[in-house]
Amino acid sequence: MGDARTPAQGGTGVSHPIFARLYSRFSAQLDRAGVAEHRRALAAGLAGRVVEVGAGNGRMFAHYPPEVTEVVAVEPEPRLRAAAVEAARSAPVPVTVVDGLADALPGDDGEFDAAVLALVLCTVPDQAAALGELRRVLRPGAELRFFEHVAAPPATGLRRVQRLVDATVWPLLVGGCHTGHDTAAAITAAGFVVEELRRFHFPETGPVGPATPHIRGRARNPGPR
Repeated sequence: MGDARTPAQGGTGVSHPIFARLYSRFSAQLDRAGVAEHRRALAAGLAGRVVEVGAGNGRMFAHYPPEVTEVVAVEPEPRLRAAAVEAARSAPVPVTVVDGLADALPGDDGEFDAAVLALVLCTVPDQAAALGELRRVLRPGAELRFFEHVAAPPATGLRRVQRLVDATVWPLLVGGCHTGHDTAAAITAAGFVVEELRRFHFPETGPVGPATPHIRGRARNPGPR
């Protein structure tokens, strides 16, 4: 799930023990509240080898269709990665869970047929580097599927709230997450061609919070820069 760096023993240097324990409980509630539907939509129609960045505790794994021959699931946080390894045992497709960071993906150039991002780019320190890595490991024509919470429209009260919480407690409490990223613009700036983009609030009803604005969509890797 997370990619924000904090001191840890070995590995990628990512460790969020409190957040990892809370997320393992909270993610099931989010799925019941509607996130599972978005996960299914992300995975629908995928085939071949897929790289999933920020796999968290493996909540995406159950949704991959049989046409997927392998998922390489990258997760730097050790506790979440251990949970993902356990989830991979019952996944309907082969899943290999690996340690790694979004801006240094384990994979050769053009190795994957698709990539999946589910609620992870909010935690990545350098979105441009991470998206550049995805372009590197995806073959020309491959799809990037994404579901992320994003910045509210400029000059709105919610956008001002996002700036405040991002500068204070939110990243510390939520595994390095920042609520104010314009992720759709970052995907385009990285050279992907966005073919489908939906903006919405999640949850659709109830109070609006800093992480309420979301996007879901797909983009294509046009090939080498």
